[in-house]
Amino acid sequence: MTSDSSSGAAAARSLVDVLASGVGTVVLDGGLSNQLRAGGHDLSDELWSARLLMERPEAITEAHLAYFEAGADVAITSSYQATFEGFARRGVSRERAGELLALSVGLAREAARRAGSKGVRGPLWVAASVGPYGAMLADGSEYRGRYGLSVGELERFHRPRVEVLAEARPDVLALETVPDVDEARALVRAVRGIGVPSWLSYSVAGGRTRAGQSLEEAFAVAADADEVIAVGVNCCAPEDVDSAVATAVRVTGKPVVVYPNSGETWDAGVRGWSGRSTFSPERVVGWERAGARLIGGCCRVGPGAVSGIAQALRAGPASGQGSAPGGVDL
Repeated sequence: MTSDSSSGAAAARSLVDVLASGVGTVVLDGGLSNQLRAGGHDLSDELWSARLLMERPEAITEAHLAYFEAGADVAITSSYQATFEGFARRGVSRERAGELLALSVGLAREAARRAGSKGVRGPLWVAASVGPYGAMLADGSEYRGRYGLSVGELERFHRPRVEVLAEARPDVLALETVPDVDEARALVRAVRGIGVPSWLSYSVAGGRTRAGQSLEEAFAVAADADEVIAVGVNCCAPEDVDSAVATAVRVTGKPVVVYPNSGETWDAGVRGWSGRSTFSPERVVGWERAGARLIGGCCRVGPGAVSGIAQALRAGPASGQGSAPGGVDL
């Protein structure tokens, strides 16, 4: 936290309480996949990082721990691409798939425990990732949306996974990388009455959702949803964040969550990243000024950049610009 929330009394406060206080900004982690790759793990698989829930769970704990040690207050779990359907294609039973989903929360909790034992001051929270339907398909449609499914069908897909993750008692559900408004409506319905707060985060490009809808329409989906405690964007270019923050504040009045990519571009043809990073602490301070209350990074944003985010936010708006080391771990 960028306030004094790491005192003993504050350590017991929920993420909801901290956001409701209006004091301080919460630092999210960075890209889990790039941290796992940095550890030598091959993620060229339809299950992506979720495969390691079965094969190398300790690697996931270590990746979360690296972000907590870098200054993150929140770890986002490895359940983004973990679904009953995806595991079933690997011959994993529904019961075992449910255990793996719950394990994703447990691994992040264990990383928080280890961080505390190493002197990292809390509170440290866990956000259970709920990725879009297209992530399960593993065909790139998560960045297009428009799957040809109704809102009801999408709700029926998401609800069982949401229920299992909620039973594992994360601090918040991260409904993330959502490409279009229909899926957002389905997710908001899926978390209704679930008993765990959520944030709703769209993947955007050029000031619109990936499916082409306006951000006014997109954020309005969550404006009156009590279960949704923050709205925003992730897995987008840093350049797309500024206008999104302003729109989210105006449309919903809720705290805003932002965690963009490094600014590099994924080249599907060569299966690699190209271009240069445009992520910097200077941008982060501007997002905070505009109303962002949860700030981190997504693809290609590693522990070094998260450390820069934490330092820039602690420096405060008046002195934060240029005050922290920038750059993204490549």
